Amino acid sequence: MDNKEKFFGLIEQGYTTKGDYITVGAGMLGGETITNAYIKIPLKTLNRHGLIAGATGTGKTKTLQVLAENLSDKGIPVLLMDLKGDLSGIAQPSPGHPKIDERHEKIGLPFEAKGFPVEILSLSEQDGVRLRATVSEFGPVLLSRILDLSVTQEGIVAVVFKYCDDNKLPLLDLKDFKKVLQYATGEGKEEFQKAYGRISTSSTGTILRKIIELEQQGADLFFGEKSFDVEDLVRIDENGRGYVNIIRLTDIQDRPKLFSTFMLSLLAEIYSTFPEQGDSERPELVLFIDEAHLIFDNASKALLDQIESIVKLIRSKGIGLYFVTQNPTDVPDDVLAQLGLKVQHALRAFTAKDRKAIKLTAQNYPISEFYDTAEVLTSLGTGEALVSALDEKGRPTPLAATMMRAPMSRMDILTDAELKDVLGKSRLIKKYNEEIDRESAYEILNEKIEKAEQEAEKEKEEKTTSRKSSSTRRSTRMNPVVKVLTSATFIRGVLGVLKKVIR
Repeated sequence: MDNKEKFFGLIEQGYTTKGDYITVGAGMLGGETITNAYIKIPLKTLNRHGLIAGATGTGKTKTLQVLAENLSDKGIPVLLMDLKGDLSGIAQPSPGHPKIDERHEKIGLPFEAKGFPVEILSLSEQDGVRLRATVSEFGPVLLSRILDLSVTQEGIVAVVFKYCDDNKLPLLDLKDFKKVLQYATGEGKEEFQKAYGRISTSSTGTILRKIIELEQQGADLFFGEKSFDVEDLVRIDENGRGYVNIIRLTDIQDRPKLFSTFMLSLLAEIYSTFPEQGDSERPELVLFIDEAHLIFDNASKALLDQIESIVKLIRSKGIGLYFVTQNPTDVPDDVLAQLGLKVQHALRAFTAKDRKAIKLTAQNYPISEFYDTAEVLTSLGTGEALVSALDEKGRPTPLAATMMRAPMSRMDILTDAELKDVLGKSRLIKKYNEEIDRESAYEILNEKIEKAEQEAEKEKEEKTTSRKSSSTRRSTRMNPVVKVLTSATFIRGVLGVLKKVIR
């Protein structure tokens, strides 16, 4: 048996699956594609999370597109974070190309061009279904993590939420939260101190400054109503295909605080909403987080712990998380260890630091008798990748250099007319894009303060009137004429004269 036959047998054995699966491409050996040596990923393990990494221009986005398309075809909804603005073309079929035909002939797979059901979502003022959440839904723990608060400050946030619960004050947006904080150390200081203990003005001042920093990144657009129901992410179209939900994030690349705030809120909401799946045969929803370093860069230790906890726990709900980034080192080791599927595109070694990173990356993959992993990482072409997945029993599959299949949909953005057509057909836009500003903590406390001020003013006026009346009585009694007329001597004298006259 020659090396090629041995490799083919290893791929067939390692990637054979009894259940349903998706095919991402064919194995390669010595730069040659081994036709029909298919790299199959069992649906059963796709909730075990994954990584798509590689240098710019090596094919990461196309791999993301391929995975999203094939999941949709299997009836599994997908959520994509589109930070570069180049994923909306999934809604339209590929126009085809001779190079695509050549690639698929090498792989041994037929090529079918088609578009997929797409829902365009937006976190900002861009067109699309508006994504919002209330401060109450965020909760004190997650909000404290996002704001990177101290233990003392976390306690104050917890007290604010407790006060609002006790007094039925809805915390909908950031102005509600800021108003309660100001009230706690201002007009409502005595009320708070009596029920919850003394609250430091310096601590509330620090919290307010951090909220303002969050607002400056556009968080005021995210917090509010109507809250997005995560159940709307798992819709299936009339043909049994899962919706590809695309969140347009092109305008928040320079606002990582807002991005991580949104991501943690979304993952926490999904975790609390979706039921336990156990050992299911397929994921309920798969999320692809492009430019994943935006979540981890400058994140506090508390925030990283929160992310790690969610990554560990959320797969039991049938949710798969896939991080897309340039280098695996962008992802913390504790998170990287939780990722079952790894698709590694080429890395470039321009500096000593790059070469060191490549050696570290190679160590993340199973040892292979067919490859010098570190060497292959620098020689892969566009649309080629090293793949390591999990089989149905959760074991790592053999490492395979893979020629990835081409996307079936367009590898480009929608035109303005096409985007308008997609938005026009959306049922979710009608559901979520009406802004609601109902009475909440801000309005209720303002009304309470205004009423207290009016009562204080009324009481002040009554006291003033009372003092004036008292002063008038005192002034009358002190008048010299009145004194004479009301004196006992004067009265006796007058009475004496009257008596004489009568006699």
